[in-house]
Amino acid sequence: MKKQSLAQKINIIRASVMGANDGILSVAGIVIGVAGATANSFAIFISGIAGMIAGTVSMAMGEWVSVSTEKDSQRNAVSTQKKALENDYQGEFNLVQKKYEAIGITPELAAQATSEMMHKNSLVTTVREKYGFNVNEFTSPYAAAIASMISFPTGSILPLAAIALFPSQQRVIMTFIAVLIALAITGYSAAVLSKANRGRSMLRNIISGMLTMVVTYLIGKIIGAL
Repeated sequence: MKKQSLAQKINIIRASVMGANDGILSVAGIVIGVAGATANSFAIFISGIAGMIAGTVSMAMGEWVSVSTEKDSQRNAVSTQKKALENDYQGEFNLVQKKYEAIGITPELAAQATSEMMHKNSLVTTVREKYGFNVNEFTSPYAAAIASMISFPTGSILPLAAIALFPSQQRVIMTFIAVLIALAITGYSAAVLSKANRGRSMLRNIISGMLTMVVTYLIGKIIGAL
């Protein structure tokens, strides 16, 4: 089996983190919304299970389609670049050299570096510099889909367990608290992977979770009162 690059591994981890995050938030919204409409524990739990199954399939198929589309675009870029090298090698050479010069490398050193890299593998060099990815390091759509298919129901377990295990008087507020803690963790994890601001990512995740659960609970209350 071909060893995966760091970028490929990170992309699969990203799919796992996002899948878990969506599993937590989606199923929490469903069970809290239904809890707002009815006190029937079976109805609440079965709605969560249905949401978990539907979300698992949806997330897996979404990742597969998304990554497959990205992979097709990358393959098309490689094909286009092969033709560009065949038709105008010097023009592609100059493009890479100018890119290095633009970041402060002297013309002489930029020309030498470009010459060495183009001699070693002109396709890999030009694709990396023009399109920003490495040839033959495509993320597997199947791996991303499987990662989401596993992580979404795993994330769903938390709101399902909280809404089912706590007493009826406490289950909504305890589910609310448990979900916010979990969303803070997934927000932090997503920020680490994307090298984004961790506090901002956690806060964004928490706020979106709060809004989702409050809105679905209020809608459930309104429907239950009809």
